[in-house]
Order: sequence, then C-alpha cells, then structure tokens
Amino acid sequence: TEMRVAVVGAGVSGLTATKCCLDEGLEPTCFEQSQDIGGLWRYTEHIEAGRPSLYPSLISNTSKEMSAFSDFPFPEHFPVFLPNALLLDYLRRYAQHFSLREHIRLGTTVVSIRKHPDFATTGQWNVVTEAGGKQTSDVFDAVMVCSGSFSEPSLPLHCFPGIERFRGQYFHSRQYKHPDVFQCKRVLVVGMGNSGVDIAVEASRVAAKVTISTSRGSWLLSRVFERGYPWDMVSITRLKTLIKTSLPGALSWRLTNSKVNKRFNHTNYGLQPDNRYFLPLLNDDLPSYILTGRITIKPGVKEFKDNSVLFHNCPEEEPIDIVVFCTGYIVSFPFLEESIIRMENKHASLYKHVFPTHLQKPTLAVLGLIKPLGPVMPVVEMQARWASRVFKGRGANVSPLCPKMQLRLDTFYPSSQGVLKTEWLVYLDTLASLIGAKPSVLELLCKDPKLALTIFFGPCSPYQYRLGGPGHWEGARQAILTQWDRVIRPTRTRVPAGSSSSF
Repeated sequence: TEMRVAVVGAGVSGLTATKCCLDEGLEPTCFEQSQDIGGLWRYTEHIEAGRPSLYPSLISNTSKEMSAFSDFPFPEHFPVFLPNALLLDYLRRYAQHFSLREHIRLGTTVVSIRKHPDFATTGQWNVVTEAGGKQTSDVFDAVMVCSGSFSEPSLPLHCFPGIERFRGQYFHSRQYKHPDVFQCKRVLVVGMGNSGVDIAVEASRVAAKVTISTSRGSWLLSRVFERGYPWDMVSITRLKTLIKTSLPGALSWRLTNSKVNKRFNHTNYGLQPDNRYFLPLLNDDLPSYILTGRITIKPGVKEFKDNSVLFHNCPEEEPIDIVVFCTGYIVSFPFLEESIIRMENKHASLYKHVFPTHLQKPTLAVLGLIKPLGPVMPVVEMQARWASRVFKGRGANVSPLCPKMQLRLDTFYPSSQGVLKTEWLVYLDTLASLIGAKPSVLELLCKDPKLALTIFFGPCSPYQYRLGGPGHWEGARQAILTQWDRVIRPTRTRVPAGSSSSF
C-alpha cells in the first residue's frame, strides 16, 4: 500500500509538500483549517484566529523568477514583484496544474498529532482532526508540518516599561489592515522588520508624524537594484555566493557593508546596524521619506508615559497617539506534544532545519522554519522534495545519531523570532545534493557551456534544481535561458524608437 502522509496547512509549504508527496508516489492528505488555500497570501478583511493576517498593500520582497517553484514559472505577464493577490493567483494555478485540490480538506483543523503506540517500529502517527464540530482520528505513516510561523504574534509588553499607563492606542502589526487609523495621529512604529517599515511608510501619507524606533538598525535594500534589475537576481548568483562564503566572516561583512552604503550612507540616516547577524530590509520608499521628514528614526524605547515615549540616549519625550508593535511572531505547534519538537532558546531543534533530531524514525518533517536571505518558496519546496524522499526511504540517512552536519556556522544565526537564518544558496545546494538534484557547473561546461555560464554568473533561479536527478523537468533549461525575458516583458510596454529589442 502507498504511504499515507498528513500535511498540515495549505499555504505555500503545504501545497508544495502535497505535490512532492505525489511526485514520490506517496498518498498525501492536506488539512487546511480555513475555507480556502493560500495561507499567508490569502487576504481577508477580518483577522482569523490561528491564521496569518496580511495587509492589502503587501507586495512580495523577492522577484517572480527567484520565487517560483522550480518546475512552474510565473506567467510572463505578471509583474516582477507580486502584489499578494497575484501571488495567491499563482498558488491557485499551481494547485490546479498539479491536481492538488482533491488531496486538500478545507475547513478541517488538526487538533492533535501523537505517536502511534508502536511508533518505534512503524514510525506511524495518530492524527486527530476536526471538521464541522466532529472529530476524526486517523493513522498516517508520516507527517509534514506546514503551518508556518506567522500566526501567533509576539508582543513582549514586559520589555516596555510604562506601557500600562500609556493612554493612547497600541496594537501588534498583525492587526494592521488600512492606514485610515493613523489619520492626523502621531504614530510610533516599534521594530524595524519589513512589515514595520511598510506600515510606517503607509502611515506617513496620512499621519501627522511617524517615528520608527529600532534598537539594532538595519541595512536597507531596494527592490530596484543595479541598472533597474530586481535586487535578488543581481545579488544571488553562484559566483557571488562562492566569494561571500569563502571569505572570513568579518571581511565578508565589511564588503557587504561598503556595498550597501554606496547607495546611501546608513549612518547619516540613523539606520547603520550595530551587529552583523540579521537580514537586510527591503523597502523602496524609506530613504526618501526620511529625507523629506515624513519619517524619523529613533533608538529603542526606554519607557512610555501617559501620552508620550522616552527613547534611550534621547533626553526629550516624544508625544505619541498610536503605537504599532512590529515585534514578530512566536513559533508554536499547538497540535504537537512538546517533546516532539524541542525548543532550544526559542529555536526548534531540527536536523537541517527539517527533522526533529531525537525521533526514533524520521517520519515527521517541519517545513518553512527558516529565514533565508532570499526567496522562501524554493526553499520550502526543496525541503519538501527531500522530506518526501526520506519518508519513502530514498533520502539521506536521518538517524537521530547522525552528527548534526552544520553548514559553516557563521552563516547561521539565531534571530529574535526563533527562526534560523541562513545563506540561501548554500542551504539549497546542501539539500539538493542529498536528493541528487544539485546542478554540476563543471559537467555542464563540457556538455552545454551556454547553460553552465548562465547558471554560474547569472541569477540562481530555482529551475537549476530540475535539470537532472529525481524530479527532472524537461522545461528547466528553457526556463533558465529565458528568465530575463520574463523580467523585461511586463515593464517594457513602450519601446523607444531606435532602441534594440534585447535587454
């Protein structure tokens, strides 16, 4: 009989997990508690418990060529960076193209996942689900946890002295939908992640004043990069990653620092980061909004007063009406026993960020608990390709005893949100090697020099991982050689007289 796999959640990770199981001849059942697929990318006006919540203006930070699933490019006419509605449209096309719908049970909540009594020999799981008020218990041979890490907001109010006496309004960024709430108000945004800066930029168009408080600072990238190309297609190449990972950490940091400071001096803008362990921010508007006085950057919050706030190293109080806490999320798995995924100082203890390290059988995988400096979708897809092969008994050995093969340690660093951050390409290559899907540039150089050079010097788009090995896709070579055409197509809507048609 086919192996039965329970997939928790029908967002980006759940959809690709379902598809990878089918590719390996497994029998997936995907449980989605809400009434539709799409996870984080499905916008709803009201906030649903236990589900991620996004604001309508959210646009992807990574380009369509770098974010695509490796055997399913985005449509040519889609813009290069995607508004959330188009990303959801893409996920629906993916589900339809690979016939995933019949394996998804909507409106079904996973209540609990427990080891089967004979887990030590079978590796099976008892999965209890609830739909329409009725509970059902099933036995599955393996489980893929794809519930994401954006459902439970982290709001550490104890870190903000005086918040209990503050008379204004405050809320977590998860509650944010529209900028109308900030009309003519003095707004404080605490935290400088991507959503924090997005919200501050939107607020500044209607608010009386907007201040961002950040204790650490951050490097800032723009989606529009050198010569107007997308930042990730220019930055993430095999050549650049090789240089970056071969250099000592401190030197690599200095090089990156001088590069990001070429566009504008971060120190002059109050943005220069204090340490090197974090991800850069992506925002196209912030520098000009600081220059035009719409947004002010301040250090961390020292304490709140009745209707003002004091910052560290700043003597004067800042009057405030509304505070938005952009303080991230807590990673939690309410349906799992605590012993299954051990948390070590806010981190899930997972082998290669996928398999819990101490289970007797590698039959439970966690997808998407990793924040790479690069697109997340190809990463969760690669995790799913590996995990489904491990379930089938074809993947690399994942016994609890195998040494935790950490990649170079200085490319990994804990973030405040308990999500591991890592070097994108190094991680993808590591998992691809385990399933035999990593492209060999040297081999290709003999057989197909044009493709080899494109792969090495050009963007590391995900189609590279479908050129050979299991899951080989006939269209991969063509997708790589035409990637720039799909970038230029949606913007080159007026061709000036006398210009050549090539990019």
